[in-house]
Amino acid sequence: MENNHKQLMEIAIDEARRTMNLDFGGPFGALIINQNNEIIAVASNTVLRDHDPTAHAEINAIRKATKKLGTHDLSNCTLYTTAYPCPMCLGAIIWSNIKKVYFGCVEKDADEIGFRDDFIYKFIENKRVNINILDLQEKERETCLTLFKEYQDKNKQLY
Repeated sequence: MENNHKQLMEIAIDEARRTMNLDFGGPFGALIINQNNEIIAVASNTVLRDHDPTAHAEINAIRKATKKLGTHDLSNCTLYTTAYPCPMCLGAIIWSNIKKVYFGCVEKDADEIGFRDDFIYKFIENKRVNINILDLQEKERETCLTLFKEYQDKNKQLY
């Protein structure tokens, strides 16, 4: 498929609209293309259907693409998404090595219809210190470091 941004984004929108109307999740759709502009995966938000807070469109698309391609590395792929990725999805996109993302709506648009991504960004910006959101406490670091050292000593694959 020729790299036509509008056409690709409309595919993501159509998938989001279809599953949104089935009450699977919010108005979020995503697709991944390879370096030849071929669609590898199309997905939507299925948080409500799956009872899974991680079932965002971008995550679902990454899961489909990695399964289809048989690799965790999507470095030759591009992601289209109907909205600016939330912090979780940004992390997954970066971990999967996708280097190019095209998004439609911005964070403010999601906030205006009631989605709460912004409070997560603020939590991160404030050095992750707000026990009303999440109480993070370091415990047993030295004990856990033995596992990390073991991984390193065995020359396990980094990703």
